[in-house]
Amino acid sequence: MLGTNLGDRKQNLRNAKKAIDKEIGQIISSSKIYETEAWGEEEQPKYLNQVIEIKTKKSPFDILHKTLEIETQLGRKRFQKWESRIIDIDILFYHDEFIHTPELTIPHPQIKNRLFTLIPLNDLVGDLHFPGENETVSAVLKKCPDSLVVTEY
Repeated sequence: MLGTNLGDRKQNLRNAKKAIDKEIGQIISSSKIYETEAWGEEEQPKYLNQVIEIKTKKSPFDILHKTLEIETQLGRKRFQKWESRIIDIDILFYHDEFIHTPELTIPHPQIKNRLFTLIPLNDLVGDLHFPGENETVSAVLKKCPDSLVVTEY
């Protein structure tokens, strides 16, 4: 999941995708781009969000470390939770694995609560079942409690 709300947002997404393709793995599909109000800290510029699917041989922890490096290379600075950012890269799923460590949680723990994640995820894999569950992405989307406005960009 890619998100950005500072600077040239569309270029930020392109830069992140280029770096991911080079450093992590081949991008095999991308959702549409969506514009969304900020979640958590609402007094911010709107975000552009996009979900990508990659093919990689890297482990989830290698991916996490590389995404943090890419965020830094692209200019992200971390000061507080839910702040505006040049780029944010989240790992939503890794095959059907469950990972729960202080460093990394997969599936991403907030997927089911965020329309800005579920809508682009549904573009790519609406029929995907959440790991260990009977619910698909499209079924979870239909009952998501989030009320933030998400529009195609």
